[in-house]
Amino acid sequence: MNAHAALFQRLKQSKFRNSFHLKQKDKQYVLEKGMNVIEQHASDFVQNRLSDKEPENDGSQTPMKGHPVFIAQHATGTCCRGCLEKWHHIPKGYPLSLVQQKYIVSVLVNWIHQEMEGQK
Repeated sequence: MNAHAALFQRLKQSKFRNSFHLKQKDKQYVLEKGMNVIEQHASDFVQNRLSDKEPENDGSQTPMKGHPVFIAQHATGTCCRGCLEKWHHIPKGYPLSLVQQKYIVSVLVNWIHQEMEGQK
């Protein structure tokens, strides 16, 4: 069973979170780049945009389109520190640990993988 199955079930109950899906051009980007590159992008975005204890522009630092990881962040509640606290119980006001960053990346990659396979 999926390590994030319970989380994804909770996210499905949110009309807003469940409204995000990869469009065909996002899926094409994933196919062209490959999941290893997408995972690296996710890791970079999490480290550069979320890991500080008070990220710059927190709450609006993640675009709503333009990269599959951005879509995944909104779909999984990993787009800002407030959503991380609400959906993942990762408290605001502290830098993200490497373990927390890896957890977030695993959630993002898992969601993208499911979207690529047509699941959800």
